[in-house]
Amino acid sequence: MIKYIGKRLLYMVITLLIISVVDFVIIQLPPGDYLTTYIANLEAAGGQVSENEIAALREFYGLDKPIYIQYINWIYNFLCGDMGYSFEWNRPVSELIGQRLALTLAISFLSLVFTYLIAIPIGVYSAIRQYSLGDYLFTIVGFIGLAIPAFLFAMLLMFISFRYFGFSVGGLFSPEYVTASWSFAKIIDLLKHVWVPVVVIGTGGACGLIRVMRSSLLNELRKQYVTTARAKGLSEWKLLWKYPIRIAINPIISTVAWVLPAMISGSTIVSIVLNLPTCGPMLLSALQSQDMYLAGGFLLILATLTVIGTSLSDVLLALCDPRIRLSGRSEK
Repeated sequence: MIKYIGKRLLYMVITLLIISVVDFVIIQLPPGDYLTTYIANLEAAGGQVSENEIAALREFYGLDKPIYIQYINWIYNFLCGDMGYSFEWNRPVSELIGQRLALTLAISFLSLVFTYLIAIPIGVYSAIRQYSLGDYLFTIVGFIGLAIPAFLFAMLLMFISFRYFGFSVGGLFSPEYVTASWSFAKIIDLLKHVWVPVVVIGTGGACGLIRVMRSSLLNELRKQYVTTARAKGLSEWKLLWKYPIRIAINPIISTVAWVLPAMISGSTIVSIVLNLPTCGPMLLSALQSQDMYLAGGFLLILATLTVIGTSLSDVLLALCDPRIRLSGRSEK
């Protein structure tokens, strides 16, 4: 296992190096750059920028250098902990991302826990009680949850909360706590608001995973080893949790690869609708304004989380499923 993990780490480094090049090139593909967008907006508002000022700005931000020099400087500084300088916000990228990353990860982690706590038990129940009233009910609710867009669900919850309970759930804090220092009262206020994005973001994923868990478990329950275990007198619940569920959960474990990057970029529209101070809206703004260092920092973090998630999924699958072994072991 140690040798396997070592190989995965080596592959991660090579993959991230390639992805960093691709990310930087993609950011440079649209015509122009941030200064082009900035000057166009300034001129649209009636302002003017001289050629000398443009040249000075390009030199200051390093945009006058060849693209490969810009990439080398960017990746070197990134590895040293300097993610560059945001043109749009006029602040260090690491500072901007750090401010929003904690709340983003907190909301995403709570949404992930909500998703798995809902999806796995309901999926197991629907499989072992196939075609029962509860199975039909959860199926209908699951399809409705998948059909309703997350932003529409967010607006519906906001309306219900304000209309019937007289409480606005937009944002993560009430106006008086937005700039206040952390205290017990601010944490309570956060808990009053955070349930809406958690439910909105988690519901769609839970509804999808319910169907995955149900179909995967049904497939396992029809296999011969389950019939043999029952014939030997193994109790039903012990049989379910020791064999079929342990194997049927593999597709859900494999979703770790996309769950981690989704913590940063996922549900951007929901964040905009609910006015959440998370990373998604900032990434969207950086892409629209061609703020290449801010966008590049976000994209490289997303790539890192994706690679880490993929490796974590492989290790967890090898540990959870007794049929999965490291490559070459069966040949020895």
